[in-house]
Amino acid sequence: MEQGNNMKSPSQCRQRTISLQSPLGKIQVSGCENGVHTIQILMDVPPAERSGDTSLSCVVTVSNGQEEMGPELQHCVEWLRAYFSEPWTVGRLPLPVFHHPTLHGDSFTSRVLQTLVRDVKVGETVSYKRLAEMAGNPRAVRAVGGAMRRNPVPLLIPCHRVISSGGQSGMYMGGKGNHLKQWLLTHEKVKEED
Repeated sequence: MEQGNNMKSPSQCRQRTISLQSPLGKIQVSGCENGVHTIQILMDVPPAERSGDTSLSCVVTVSNGQEEMGPELQHCVEWLRAYFSEPWTVGRLPLPVFHHPTLHGDSFTSRVLQTLVRDVKVGETVSYKRLAEMAGNPRAVRAVGGAMRRNPVPLLIPCHRVISSGGQSGMYMGGKGNHLKQWLLTHEKVKEED
């Protein structure tokens, strides 16, 4: 996730936002030529009304009058498409480049998110406590929770894989997305059939 020191500030970027339809509902991905800024899961469709289809489709194109998606957003869409159709394959795919200040530098939040994306693979979970230890500060369990809340790119950085030490799934999206967290964890445990 490290970038060079001459990285443009996200506020100086020509951002594009695309909307995707997913099994979780609508997802908005924002980014620029330098990388992905944010991913938002909008929860616009009640879970009971979603189809069993786990594919991802691009339903609304780019905003701000931009006609093309750009290579980094396109890469993100391809990664998300693979994740929703065959989650076990994304470990072999490179992640899109991130272009959000939270993900750069040496803050504890950045270290936690970098550790999570690097060390906790598809189908695995980690406790808040263990993630704090892995990030270098075993007593910073609450700070790990804060880092999960500040994650600008959920799904790509899998904050849904962080659970309580007792095995409960914990909060997701401020508690409003707990059902989505459970869906994601179950989705990731589905193995490729031979």
